[in-house]
Amino acid sequence: MTERKRTPWVVGVSGASGTPYAASVIRGLLAAGESVDLVVSRAARLTLLDETGIAFRDAHWRDDLAEWLARGADGKPGAFAAQDGDIRYWAAGDLAAGPSSGSYPAKGMLIVPASTACVAGVALGLSKDLLQRVASVTLKERRRLVVAVRETPLSGQTLKQLVALDEAGAVVLPASPAFYAGATHIQDLVDFVAGRVLDAAGVPHGLYRRWEGELGGASRSREASGG
Repeated sequence: MTERKRTPWVVGVSGASGTPYAASVIRGLLAAGESVDLVVSRAARLTLLDETGIAFRDAHWRDDLAEWLARGADGKPGAFAAQDGDIRYWAAGDLAAGPSSGSYPAKGMLIVPASTACVAGVALGLSKDLLQRVASVTLKERRRLVVAVRETPLSGQTLKQLVALDEAGAVVLPASPAFYAGATHIQDLVDFVAGRVLDAAGVPHGLYRRWEGELGGASRSREASGG
């Protein structure tokens, strides 16, 4: 295995609806020159198939990932150019994978989207698959863990588990898009959430227009873009 130039971020994709969020985060990391280790849960494969029609396969993950990253949030293929960068894929059932150990170098982990089942598993330290195991390792090693939970409404039990994650040092980041950035397309709303995930990780990006303290900026932005 070749030596990597940069310590990677682990991106975990769970079974919650919102696979375009994950695609945008991965594109943002690669655009920033970051290395990525990718873990896609079994449930996430079903969600990806339902939302995009893409069957994510271990043996053909490079081709399937390329197709996924090229697809827009509206489902249209070829919306984005081919992505170049350092990315490795680890099967969710591979509990002997590199990121399962605290000695494996990683900057942290971004779980996007995070289902309530994933939240529960990480909060309870179940480690039932590689995604949950890496999250547990990230917490014990005091690395940055961002949990982009995608569910509504939230039950009392899930709220307690999210508080537990916050107390353990994770960043709990609901997949809640804002509208002050002047969104005109669904991709803009997706990119806003992805941008906030990257903000929490300290990764620079240009995925959304930031608030600058000026009222009416969103409407002017839409007018300038012809929206």
